[in-house]
Amino acid sequence: MRIVALGGIGEIGRNMTVFEFEGKLLIVDCGVLFPEEHQPGVNVILPDFSYIRDRLHDVVAVVLTHGHEDHIGGVPYLLKERADIPLVGSKLTLAFIEAKLQEHRITPKTIQVKEGDRRTMGGFDLEFVAVNHSIPDSLAVAIRTAAGMVLHTGDFKMDQFPLDRRITDLGAFARLGAEGVDLFLTDSTNADVPGFTTSEKDLAPAIEAAFRSAPRRIIVSSFASHIHRIQQIIDTAERHRRKVAFVGRSMVRNMTIAADLGYLKIPQGLLVDFKKLERSDDHKVVLICTGSQGEPMAALSRMANNDHAIRISEGDTVLLASSLIPGNENAIYSIINALTEIGANVVHKGNAKVHVSGHASAGELAYCYNIVKPRNVMPVHGEWRHLRANSAIAVATGVDPRNVVIAQDGVTVDLVRGRATISGKVEAGLVFVDGDSVGGITEEDLVERRRLAEEGVVTVLAIIDPDNGDIVEAPEFFTKGFSCSDGDLDKAGAAVEKALRDSASNRQGGRRQDPEDIIERATANWMRRYYNRQPVVTAIVVDA
Repeated sequence: MRIVALGGIGEIGRNMTVFEFEGKLLIVDCGVLFPEEHQPGVNVILPDFSYIRDRLHDVVAVVLTHGHEDHIGGVPYLLKERADIPLVGSKLTLAFIEAKLQEHRITPKTIQVKEGDRRTMGGFDLEFVAVNHSIPDSLAVAIRTAAGMVLHTGDFKMDQFPLDRRITDLGAFARLGAEGVDLFLTDSTNADVPGFTTSEKDLAPAIEAAFRSAPRRIIVSSFASHIHRIQQIIDTAERHRRKVAFVGRSMVRNMTIAADLGYLKIPQGLLVDFKKLERSDDHKVVLICTGSQGEPMAALSRMANNDHAIRISEGDTVLLASSLIPGNENAIYSIINALTEIGANVVHKGNAKVHVSGHASAGELAYCYNIVKPRNVMPVHGEWRHLRANSAIAVATGVDPRNVVIAQDGVTVDLVRGRATISGKVEAGLVFVDGDSVGGITEEDLVERRRLAEEGVVTVLAIIDPDNGDIVEAPEFFTKGFSCSDGDLDKAGAAVEKALRDSASNRQGGRRQDPEDIIERATANWMRRYYNRQPVVTAIVVDA
């Protein structure tokens, strides 16, 4: 069996793993990665499907371990290439992906499963195991083939007191371990955190304290899929006799689905439309919105920038009930500062216990290794420090260091006769979604965008005699993003005219250089020398 991660290794997000056996492909998860500050204009980042694009007819199914965007967000783009690939997942996970696909006008073929179920897809015998995570209905999957058994945890932790009383099924892990797990793919996100992850219920005192001390409105920002956290907010709001409204399209959609399916319990009369709350007393209001990661277009970011129907005022309490995804810290603290300047009291992970992770810490991972006793281990879902920490835990529990495979996206791992080894590498780069463009933007484009943002742009308009190549009048300069005095621009113009003359005199009957190239190079050199800037330079040449 061949295993290839097309995303999710060395990064937080874009989780997608391909399993290949006897010519058939099974995909586990297909998520997105959210862009960082150095990727301006990018909406989301997809796995690279090029490895499987010519073999989409061999794909027997996509197994979705849970409903977070970093595990399901790429599915619409995959199904646009082959719409009838079966999607296998739990009730809530399929409900979330079906709602997302409806926006893309795709009707998927779905197969609903639950913990304890077994399904055969192609040559893959799949068994699903309950795991606890920060979203209900999460599943691990055991993949049996004639080449051996793989156990893929998905995202998980071992909360012993979950709000929905659905714990990670360690009994099933032990049973699979006794049968013989040839390769264990384990969530690495918290592998460098000692001990055990705090239980979700332990947030209740901090949430209660925030409600008790809030004199006016409470605005809660959370992931739109964090049903357990939102359940705690709703329960606390009911105790404090506050009405609740959901704000933001994804929040309204997901919470409506969760409530309809019974995963979210909302007392009768508690939930109202947020427009009606504008007429309510401030101390009776709770708004639950998106934007906990500082996303520019999310509700909380727009509120902080006074660009939303809801205006945050002095005395309001803003509760950020999510983690800080690596790379988003600057955006999040910018939001916190903007809200604080307005006069809001901002409660966040840094000053109150209002968030716990959904991922197993080092103690939980060691516990699992001791139960499963895998022959081979492949850490997944994490950055390099997480992968290394996870591998160290595996070795400490007795796994032979030679049987711990630390791969990268695109690295092929072959499981042959009970031994997992790296066998090669395939293309697995970043695919940028930019507006309606998928894969049309490259790293070079982003470099130019960063230059535009940091250095500005200069457009040079020159009128040139097409017969002899002489410039007819002084070139005009148009700058954006920085300022130049008229005197300096006259000097830049002189440098351009000299470059054109030098080019003409050096031609000596040879091929004439492109005047646009000459002007752009001369302008760039002058800007670098006299302004210490490297703006993007564009020349427009008009025939006289």
